[in-house]
Amino acid sequence: MIRLAGVEKSFHDGEREIPILRGVDLEVRPGEMVAIVGPSGSGKSTLLYVAGALDRDFRGEVEIAGTSLAGLSPAAAAALRNRAVGFVFQAFNLLDGLTALENVMLPGILRPGGESIASVRSRAGEALEGVGLASRATARPARLSGGERQRVAIARALLARPSVLLADEPTGNLDAVTGEAIIDQFRELARGGLSVLVVTHEERVSRAAGRVLRLEQGRLA
Repeated sequence: MIRLAGVEKSFHDGEREIPILRGVDLEVRPGEMVAIVGPSGSGKSTLLYVAGALDRDFRGEVEIAGTSLAGLSPAAAAALRNRAVGFVFQAFNLLDGLTALENVMLPGILRPGGESIASVRSRAGEALEGVGLASRATARPARLSGGERQRVAIARALLARPSVLLADEPTGNLDAVTGEAIIDQFRELARGGLSVLVVTHEERVSRAAGRVLRLEQGRLA
């Protein structure tokens, strides 16, 4: 579901070119949970954004759910993300003025295609039920615990029934017990056939993965 071949990525500091990724090769199969570990600043998040078509300024080959990013227009890349990729971030990225249900609905409302609000609401309710939060649908983020907010973020990521789930330090803001519950959620999603790619510096996350890769000096090992 995810394939990177010879991916290189650099940032520019004035006239200096700073390499971040140096020929990264990676494959994540359906039903597999892969963790990428490494120190802060090693390029883990950059790799994740490339794998999710959020950062397309790179050299090499990337395929997501069988679609190559080569030559895709920005609109086509956005459509691919909406269809095939779910993102979960450490900071949750929920909107405080919306309820849990409305936060989950938001990508469906913004997605072009003419789906009715009623249909989006129904699917959002199912997504919340899937992460055990149906009873908290009307609560706003300020009334939710950290673990509940992260589960809302997972439900939002799953709204479109993606093939790929990408998570950037998803347990970094959570206590040990809550973090373990989120990790268990990722394991269950992988068992259900989702391709799960997590970047983390936490050992508790990497222990749960079926495969652990280390990113160091721009290369995976």
